[in-house]
Order: sequence, then structure tokens, then C-alpha cells
Amino acid sequence: MKDFPAPAAAPELPGSMLRIRAAGAEAVISRLAACLRSYARSGVQLTEPALHEPVAPGGSGLTLAPWPNRVAGGRWLLGGVEQQLDITEVARGHAIHGLLRNAEYAVLAESDVAVQLAARIYPQHGYPFQLLHVVDYRIADDGSLQVRQTLRNESAAAAPAALGAHPYLRLGDLPADALTLTVPATRFLSADEALIPQGEHAVGAEQDLRAGRPLAALEMDRAYTGLAADRDGWVRSTLSAADGRSVSLRQDDTCLYVHIFATSGYPGRNKAVAIEPMSAPANAFNSAEGLRWLQPGESFSIEWGIESVL
Repeated sequence: MKDFPAPAAAPELPGSMLRIRAAGAEAVISRLAACLRSYARSGVQLTEPALHEPVAPGGSGLTLAPWPNRVAGGRWLLGGVEQQLDITEVARGHAIHGLLRNAEYAVLAESDVAVQLAARIYPQHGYPFQLLHVVDYRIADDGSLQVRQTLRNESAAAAPAALGAHPYLRLGDLPADALTLTVPATRFLSADEALIPQGEHAVGAEQDLRAGRPLAALEMDRAYTGLAADRDGWVRSTLSAADGRSVSLRQDDTCLYVHIFATSGYPGRNKAVAIEPMSAPANAFNSAEGLRWLQPGESFSIEWGIESVL
């Protein structure tokens, strides 16, 4: 295992942060929400960094369990009985991004190149189940970032579950008007004003990102599906520059959806984009789309990562 020295002016990290390095790449992960706070390769920042903020802005880098995105009104039915989750997106009245975004994860294993973290979901308002969420981060020999998230049901009854993540990608200091976003999706989910899916449709001219669209022109909060994988089985959504440089979010075939959040509201950026791998879309507890019911002792995992051409 080859060690890489810290940068000469590497900042001190809060005690809750963990740093892994290999092949000229570095990732910083917070024990809070097992959150990816920074990932860079060859000195090029490839995610929006949030090293010193106590809470990452805009959900940046969060891992999401036992659901990604939203549950409408925080309400769903369990055996015909209405369940009421705590409302965590007050402006829209929804429960958002799962139950662990404010949880401290324990470090199960750590090396120079990898870290494994875990936290429990305990029975609570609207979710009477206990599950274990394990998140593995690793920097591969080629400098790419590999992530695996696993949920295990520790309850005595079957539990509804989905997984996702919320990384924001960037390509160094290149501005949005120098970047093109490509997403290999044939279908999208329309949504109402509260951002709850209303139906699945073939992409039209407005939604189609397969040929690439200028990031500066995009303002969207939209889920895509019907994803086309490359020959190696990974689905890649890519930010690219005219000079051939690129950064891609890759996801495995367990992630049937990718959510694109392109916003001009990210602090310090005229445009930022979250590319979110998800095993189920928003409101899956009600629609059942992509939702898994884990039997007692059963687990399921998603894998995703970030790779680049620099």
C-alpha cells in the first residue's frame, strides 16, 4: 500500500472527519450522516467541498436511508394503518432524506485508503423498525472513489427500505457555462409543485439529457429512470468540459433512478448540480416504486462511485 504525503498546507479537520488517500486522490468523510465532504484527484476538486461547515449545505454528500428524497406529508400506510414520520422539510411539509442525516456513525474499520461506518435506525415516529446502515468508502488504485451502502433489517418484521446518496459534482474551478451534463436516461418522473412524482414518461426535448446539455442552462429537481448502462454494467452521468476533462457519477443496476438537482441556490456557486443515485424515487413508501421489503435479517446494497478524466 503506497502512502501519499498530505498537502503542505492541509487544513486541520474537525474530529468528526476522516481522510482517506490513494493514487493521488483524497476523500474526506464526516461521521455525521456518513457524509462525503470532499473528493479530489490530482489536485482537482470533484465534489462541492464542505470541510468546515457543521452541517453540509444543501444536503451535500449525504448518504440516505431508509429512503432517499421525500415521503409526501411524511405519511404512509403500514398494514392499513397510517404512519406519520417527523416532518423534516418544513417548507413543503414532507419527510426528507431518511432518518440518519443527523446521526453520528461509528467507525467499524479504517485504513489509509478505506473507511467503513455504521449507524442504526431505531424504531420511531412513523417507522417502527430497527435497521443497520453500513457505508463503505474506498479509493481504488486508479484514484476513483468507490462507495457501497448496505441496509440490514434487525427487526422482527419485514421493513420497507430504499437507499440513496446526495453528492454534488464539480470539475475543479470550471464555471457552469464551461460544463455539459449528460445523463443516459430514456424516462423521467413528472412531479407536482410539492415535488412528489405523479407519473413516469418518455423523455421529450425538454427533459432529454442523453446528448448533453449546458449546465448553465439547467434548473431542475427531477428523477430519471430507464437508465442505459455502459458495457461494464455501470450507468454514468457525466459533467464534461470542451477540453476532454470530465467527472462522472457511476451507479450499479440496483440504483434504478438518478435524481438531478441543478440549482443556482448553492452557497458560493452560480450553479451546482447534485447527481443522486437512488434505488427508489421520491414517495416510494406510498407508490411502492423501487421499494424493497426486507425480511428479518435480510440485507440489500447499492454501489456507486465517482471517476474522472483529467
